[in-house]
Amino acid sequence: MGQGLNRVPAGLTVSVSVPATSANLGPGFDSMGLALDLRDEVSVTTRAEGFTAHVDGEGAGVVPTDGSHLVISTLRAHLRDRGWDVSGLTLTAINRIPHGRGLGSSAAAHASAVLLADALLPEDERGSEAELLDAASQLEGHPDNVAPALAGGLTVSWDDDGRYRSAFIRPQASVRPVVAVPEQPLSTETARGLLPAQVPHHVAAANSGRAGLLVHALTQDPSLLLPGTRDWLHQDYREPAMPESVALVRGLREQGLAAVVSGAGPTVMVLAVGEEQAEAARSAMRALLAASAQSWRVSILPVDAVGAKVKAHRSGQPISG
Repeated sequence: MGQGLNRVPAGLTVSVSVPATSANLGPGFDSMGLALDLRDEVSVTTRAEGFTAHVDGEGAGVVPTDGSHLVISTLRAHLRDRGWDVSGLTLTAINRIPHGRGLGSSAAAHASAVLLADALLPEDERGSEAELLDAASQLEGHPDNVAPALAGGLTVSWDDDGRYRSAFIRPQASVRPVVAVPEQPLSTETARGLLPAQVPHHVAAANSGRAGLLVHALTQDPSLLLPGTRDWLHQDYREPAMPESVALVRGLREQGLAAVVSGAGPTVMVLAVGEEQAEAARSAMRALLAASAQSWRVSILPVDAVGAKVKAHRSGQPISG
């Protein structure tokens, strides 16, 4: 225990469920994100000593199972920032969000850690929604995935003099995301390293116009999703790291489908309109990927409108919601 820190008592159990997210959505680079109905579930129980993680699903057998587990270490760091620490912890996770695929697994982990830590604090010391968003975004490095993971739906985020903020926007109910997730992961650092330090003024202007159009398309007129998802800032530059993904995006867009690279990739997402187009997008993805050297998981993932859910218990009985 750190000197002068309050101790979280043993015997507390808190759990959180956090959705996958897709950031950028084409032109909304580092600012826009959409929550998807695919969830990681994490629970922690405080104990007298020792740190242990039990992980099922994505990352099982690969991620650490001791105190260096990302959620445990981040949870403790956030507690210390608030003047608290914990002597021991057992973490249990069911991971469904693929790692390193551009579906917000890192943001889900950081959001989970901050929410779990906050739920372990006395009620009068817990953070506001704005404070939790900023804390998780600072850990992640940017808010585009964290914001929809916390709030659900569509979010637009920005840096306000060193503090991250976000606006929640409800997309049209007809929007049906369809994702193609490849077998091989790609690190965000690798993908980001391919981006140029500067772009011409006309490129920035074009992208900002399409980002505005995308918000209108997602909330008012989904028939404009194809032009609304056109990007010039990041996807083409990342082609050397994920040629199959960029080729898939181009092939789908040639068929009139609003395809984008999800986050930093390599997952590809189509923002379909209605069930019929979602099924058509799924079929088109499978046809275009039929000759791929790696396996791809293609599925329809509804928009998650709820965001993160937290439950807290003591000895199995709820103490707060």
